[in-house]
Amino acid sequence: MATRLVQINMKAHDDSALGRFWAEALGWGVDSEGPGVTNLEPVGFVYPDPVAVCVDLISHPEPKTTKNRVHLDLATASAAHQEELVARLRGLGATLADVGQGDVPWTVMADPEGNEFCVLEPRPRYRDTGPVAAVVVDCADPREMARFWDGAMDWTLHEVADDHATMRSAEGVGPYLEFVRTPDAKSVWNRVHLDVRPYPGEDPASEADRLRALGATDPDFDRSAIHWTILADPEGNEFCLLTPR
Repeated sequence: MATRLVQINMKAHDDSALGRFWAEALGWGVDSEGPGVTNLEPVGFVYPDPVAVCVDLISHPEPKTTKNRVHLDLATASAAHQEELVARLRGLGATLADVGQGDVPWTVMADPEGNEFCVLEPRPRYRDTGPVAAVVVDCADPREMARFWDGAMDWTLHEVADDHATMRSAEGVGPYLEFVRTPDAKSVWNRVHLDVRPYPGEDPASEADRLRALGATDPDFDRSAIHWTILADPEGNEFCLLTPR
């Protein structure tokens, strides 16, 4: 049994408006499965496919109060491309952000609702990822996070060190999933989180039990109106186990 990362779930005050921003930022198409939900994926994409990790924006009234522990890194092909992309994103409503990064070659920004993301300088590793270079998760112990997520998913673990760990689809396509050590402790539920999905024919309850055996826990959420399972990784980061597909 195994899961794979299929999408990022991002809460939004105005999912339609924020969806338009991210669709323009990534060059993706916009859809909706119902009121308060905006779905983003590449044009012509057949879901799910490891060539892309999609983005779901979900309407939620609670305000953002702290730096997100999950964010996107956007890829660029050259210094000129990085500069052009930053300028285009600012024109769409993004702002420059200071999260204590200091003097770094990438540009830290925030979308119109304050969600942090990075526009990376060109790096050979990300030349074939598409617009999203990586999904980045802040953590205290990258080695422990790598252990858990390597067991949880069928993605390939590429690097593990004290300060970072890196995974990518076993097919060698799409964005990376990266765990980066940071000093900030988790203090609120994650407005941006990972959604994973088992393969067709897998039993969701058995898969949830397998993830719990790896170290996942059951956070305190009202589950009465949902048909998927909300779990948390060993550092308390919430994620959703969706139905097989």
